[in-house]
Amino acid sequence: MSRADRVLAEAQAVLHRHGDRRRSLSARARQRRIAALMRKLKYTLWAVIAVLVASGVAGFFIPLGTTGVMLALGVMLATVLLIAALPLERSVQVGALAETPLSALPLQTEIWLENQRKALPAPAAALIDSIGVKLETLAPQLERLGDQEPAAQEVRKLLADHLPELVTGYQSIPQPLRREERNGRIPEQQLIEGLNVIDTEIGRMSESFASGDLNRLAIQNRFLEMKYQEAKELGH
Repeated sequence: MSRADRVLAEAQAVLHRHGDRRRSLSARARQRRIAALMRKLKYTLWAVIAVLVASGVAGFFIPLGTTGVMLALGVMLATVLLIAALPLERSVQVGALAETPLSALPLQTEIWLENQRKALPAPAAALIDSIGVKLETLAPQLERLGDQEPAAQEVRKLLADHLPELVTGYQSIPQPLRREERNGRIPEQQLIEGLNVIDTEIGRMSESFASGDLNRLAIQNRFLEMKYQEAKELGH
């Protein structure tokens, strides 16, 4: 089996292994859509109330008549249609990732990746599922990280630069050429290999942050044990 075939086989294995993770990502995406829909309904309700109140106030000073009522209904309908036309979830642009606050970067990257799914081959989409799960774990860890710390800059470069460049670079290749070998490399295999590397690197970062937290916890526990022992000795 060639190296390229092994990479594809490993990616297919990821597809089966992370089926439950895919459902988890879909559930989170569904929750975001439901929350966005509820916001839309709230905005629609407030817009309708605002039009009714404005019409009522105007009616105290100027008789609305049939024309006024029709105008108010027209404004109300136009407002409802405008709110309904708004997308449920704001799309994430590649350029915006570089300006996204560090703590929000994993979620924004996950949303952006989810939107690229249909343009990627199945094995790559499976790796995106794995990356999405790791991003969910990484997000709360980044909340305690300063933007200027080397680790923060490493995370930002990986999520805002390397990952988007890999995906958009693949998408820029014409469809018929994505599986053709060129200079000993096949674009689809390069994409899968790159996503594999990024998936592994995000996992390594998360483990590194967790290791630091565990070390701090162990030091704190040891400190408390020493203080407790001192208190016991003083009590005697």
